Amino acid sequence: MKLKDIKLTNPYLELPELCYSRVEPKPLKKPFLIHVNSELADTLKIDVSDKEALTSFVNGELVLEGSDNFAMCYAGHQFGHFVPRLGDGRAINIGTVKDVNHINQHLQLKGAGQTLYSRSGDGRAVLRSSIREYLMSEAMHGLGIETTRALAIIGSEHSVYRQTWEKGSIVLRVSPSWVRFGTFEYFAHSKNFKELEALANYAINECYPHLNEEKDKYYHFFTEVMGKTARLMAQWQSIGFNHGVMNTDNMSVLGITIDYGPYAFLDDYDVNFVCNHTDKHARYSFGNQPRIGEWNLRALALALEPLVQKEHLEKVMTHYGRLYSRHFLYLMGRKLGLDEVSDNDFDFMKQMFGMLQSLHVDYTLFFRTLSRYNGERKELLKLGLFHTPMNEWLDEYDVRLEQNNTSQEERHKEMLKTNPKYVLKNYMLQEAIDQAEQGEFGLVDDLFKIAQDPYGEHKEFERWAGVTPDAFKNQKLSCSS
Repeated sequence: MKLKDIKLTNPYLELPELCYSRVEPKPLKKPFLIHVNSELADTLKIDVSDKEALTSFVNGELVLEGSDNFAMCYAGHQFGHFVPRLGDGRAINIGTVKDVNHINQHLQLKGAGQTLYSRSGDGRAVLRSSIREYLMSEAMHGLGIETTRALAIIGSEHSVYRQTWEKGSIVLRVSPSWVRFGTFEYFAHSKNFKELEALANYAINECYPHLNEEKDKYYHFFTEVMGKTARLMAQWQSIGFNHGVMNTDNMSVLGITIDYGPYAFLDDYDVNFVCNHTDKHARYSFGNQPRIGEWNLRALALALEPLVQKEHLEKVMTHYGRLYSRHFLYLMGRKLGLDEVSDNDFDFMKQMFGMLQSLHVDYTLFFRTLSRYNGERKELLKLGLFHTPMNEWLDEYDVRLEQNNTSQEERHKEMLKTNPKYVLKNYMLQEAIDQAEQGEFGLVDDLFKIAQDPYGEHKEFERWAGVTPDAFKNQKLSCSS
């Protein structure tokens, strides 16, 4: 369907007015289209062939029928400290469309100007952060991890100040839900319980409509959120992804990855890695993410107490650790090519992580190399300076593989579909950003292709499949990244 023929809806605006504020986008100067996600456009049934119209739409100039722009209000625990009112400070919701599966997908412009919740900010997004979100959200989708996505990104000649002058950009983000843990915290903290219940009903309709027939639907809602969050944390840990800002306002009640800021994929394996230089106390370190997922769920539980008995919420939370461990064990078993896993494998995996940590082994490259392991250890031993720890672990691995019933060929095939050859590491993204700031966007396109198929061989992109150059390893980024 051509853009001009699309009719948007705004189901969120049926909520009480305390939940949002209306706002109009402020277009950038001299906008131009950088990239469009054609696959997502097909899923949304949107014809993006008219690039001029698409650019105008992302810039907030082309207004579609039914559009009623607004910013969402929420609170949140930021680095453990409660902030009673936050909200969409640089994101403007422009409407909802149904995708090919008849699921509502909410369109949002990030970087389209100030809202009521911008505080001292300008409501803009710069080119570097926009490229990072545009590429990374698609990379997570390509890896099979639930996430928001982006339909298009535009650049401009609009100047934005971030310690130095940069160029403004807008990303058209897409998500089946933008409701956060912090959205519930806002109404619970302000004792607006009528709005809290309305929000819960909305979130259930949007994310878990099968719960509407349940007698204790709010209890079941929290149970679903807990389970989805435990699964997401296990996925992040298994793939080596560090979010960097796991504030409760950056946690989705749908259990998907949202709000890409100073994230990073691991270079060398380091359980203590911190990708956000603002995180002085390592609250959101890579290894701490599962615990923070639980902490954030407890904050959500507290916000839901006006709707659900406290003891029932506490009972749900007793299952978090077990669910997380079950998901993580399953995912790591697949990465290791094991037919079946049991709790007995945790010690074996713990030994592996200790070996990777001590040898400073590239996390992604290790598992991709292991995916072709046939008893010959040469390529694996190259990954670390010292051979003894790797040899000792491989001795254990050989013994463990004897329990498999599948053939070596079948194991290799499944592992190559589970362990990506490529993840978008920060040095790769920075090279694309550096070129983009000079007006060259070819590398953005290349990395987007890798993002959509991280398990493919892509011989033309072979240079991105190796170890991160030492000068670029384990860099920290800011929240504006």
